[in-house]
Parts: sequence; C-alpha cells; structure tokens
Amino acid sequence: MKFFSNIKGDKVIWLVVIILSIFSLLAVYSSTGTLAYRYQQGNTEYYLVKHFIILIFGLGLMYIAHLIKYTYYSRISQLAMFIAIPLLMLTLFTGTNVHEASRWLTLPVINLTFQSSDFAKLALIIYVARLLSKKQEQIKDFKSAFIPIMIPILIVCSLILPANFSTAAVLFITCMVMLFIGRINMKYIFALLGIAVVLLGIFIAILMNSSSHGRLGTWKNRIENFKSGDSDDNYQAEQAKIAIATGGIIGKLPGNSTQRNFLPHPYSDFIYAIISEEYGLIGAFIIVMMYMILLFRGVKIVSQAPGTFGAFLTFGCCFSLVFQAFINMAVAVNILPVTGQPLPMVSMGGTSIWFTGIAVGIILSVSKEPIKEQETQKEEKDLPQPE
Repeated sequence: MKFFSNIKGDKVIWLVVIILSIFSLLAVYSSTGTLAYRYQQGNTEYYLVKHFIILIFGLGLMYIAHLIKYTYYSRISQLAMFIAIPLLMLTLFTGTNVHEASRWLTLPVINLTFQSSDFAKLALIIYVARLLSKKQEQIKDFKSAFIPIMIPILIVCSLILPANFSTAAVLFITCMVMLFIGRINMKYIFALLGIAVVLLGIFIAILMNSSSHGRLGTWKNRIENFKSGDSDDNYQAEQAKIAIATGGIIGKLPGNSTQRNFLPHPYSDFIYAIISEEYGLIGAFIIVMMYMILLFRGVKIVSQAPGTFGAFLTFGCCFSLVFQAFINMAVAVNILPVTGQPLPMVSMGGTSIWFTGIAVGIILSVSKEPIKEQETQKEEKDLPQPE
C-alpha cells in the first residue's frame, strides 16, 4: 500500500507510539465507566469511540508532520509564535474557566475546547531550537544570543503560568536544558536559575500566607495537602497508591480496576495508576520503558542529525515529552504534588494528544534525513562502476 510505503523515519519510535496508543485505548475504556454513567446514560462505548477518533486524528497529524522536511519548521515556528502569544493572552483574559483556571478557548460554532498552552509549548520549543541554531557563532555573547533567546521564553512562560503553573515550569526547564545543550554561557544560565529560585521562594512565601481562594488557593492547598494529607488532592494520591499496590505483579487484568470508581480523574491525571492496577508491575514497567526507549532513540537521532537545528529540535521535543511523562508518573506514585500534567499519548484528551502527535512527527521528520543519506549511499554503491 502507498500509505505504508510513505511511512519513514525511526521505526522504533513508530512502534513505541503504537504500543502507547493501544494502552491508551484500553485504559481509557476501562476508566471512563463512571463518566459514562454520569453523563452518557451508561453508554460506555461513547468515550471509547471519542478517544479512538482523537487518537486516530493525532496519529494522522503525526504522519503529516513526519512527511514535512524538518527544516521547514524553522520558518513555521516564527508564524506559530506570532499566533501563540496573542492566543495565550486571549485565553488568560477571556478563556473558559474550569477549576478556577482559564486554560481553554472554546471555539465558536463547533463548541470545541482548545488548550492554547499545548500549541504555545510546541511553538516555543521549535522557535528556541531555531534561535540556538542561528546564533551558534555568537552563542556565548549576552546581548546577541542570551537576551534574544530568553525574551520569548519568559513571555510565553509568564503567560502560561497564572493558569497552569506545572506546564509553565516544565516548559521553562525544557528550555533551560536546551540552552545548556546549545552551549549558552553557563554563568548566564546559573544566574537566571538563581533568580528563578529566589523568585520561587518569594512566591511560595506569599502563597503560603495567602487565603485559600482562587488559583493561588488551589496551589497552596496542593502543597499543604501533599505534606499533611488532608484534602481532595491527597485523596487522589492515596487512591492512586491503593491502585498501584493492589495491582501486584501481573495486575487485575483489563477492565477489573476498582479504584477507577474512586479516583476523580482516572482517565487523565492518574491513568498510570489504573494501568498499574490492571496490568500490574509488568504493565507499569512497559510504560516506563516506552518513554525510556523514546528518549534513547531521540538522543540517537540528535547524534546523527544533519544540522544543529535538527539536533536542537529533536532534543527539545523528545525531552519535553519524556519529562512530562515522568512528572505524571511521579504524581501517581505520590513523589510530587498533583500537577494536572497528562501522560503523553496515553491520557484522554484532545489538544494534548494532537500536539504530542505533531511533536513525535517532527522527531520522525528529523530521523528521516540520516536514513535517506544511507539509502542514497547504498544505491550509489549498488550502481555498476565504470571500467
């Protein structure tokens, strides 16, 4: 078939995505039972079909993204940044308010919610990769390299932060690691991190002395509950630990979860706990290994990338996905407070899966180039040599 002949790039990453998608379908179908009885008159297939369509669309976006030559994303990122910043501002001031946070824009007519931070996150990573690549000759300079790169990072992270602290933090750390890989002067990075730590300390001090209302109150409660154990957030973490503990080695088998009836978000924030309960330690280990393999293959693609932009682009996209995955899993096992970060390509969601698909497609696009070169060299060797 022509479709399969057009699938290029790292085959291992394709396999990782397929395995994660299968786990996603099974886990979402199992964990949305209470949701179906609450909102869909017990039609448990509704969320399965909906999630399947979202996954297929995400895989389609990944396929399209991997067909585009990776160098085109450098120019695309400029346009994306011009769109992302106004979108974030629009979301911050007029977005749909859910749980005291304006994270979504509701598109008129079709009534579809769109999380602008997912778009902005990917746009910024690509744009930072572009700037790092363009400024390699003066990369150690403060005015011509560090300042121009930091301005868009600070703008985007600042606009995301009020409604989604965890996403802003993940994005900021990803960009800092990209700056380190991109050979930005270490003293500038350490100075920035020092300022960030001081500001974070001041912020936490203000937070802990503020009232327990609004978005600040939500953050305060999560920190307090993580330490003390007295709230809904801690309740979620406790139920997640019960799910993981009762899963054992081989699990309760698909569809037999009991904690899905007690966890408020078993299909998104705590889907790793449901997988651990139904598929046991074996299933949980497979999920961890999938992201580790993705990271390993990403690093290999970085080392073989034909240009600096491709290397920075692959690293940024890959690190962001794997870092987010491990934060989600750390929350499920109660290492970190509740953050609301979905498990990439596994948790139920729309824009999260779609932009994750695009990010993986970009990684695959970069991985095509060394393979193309190898195939060209092989064809040249197979040609008859002139006598």
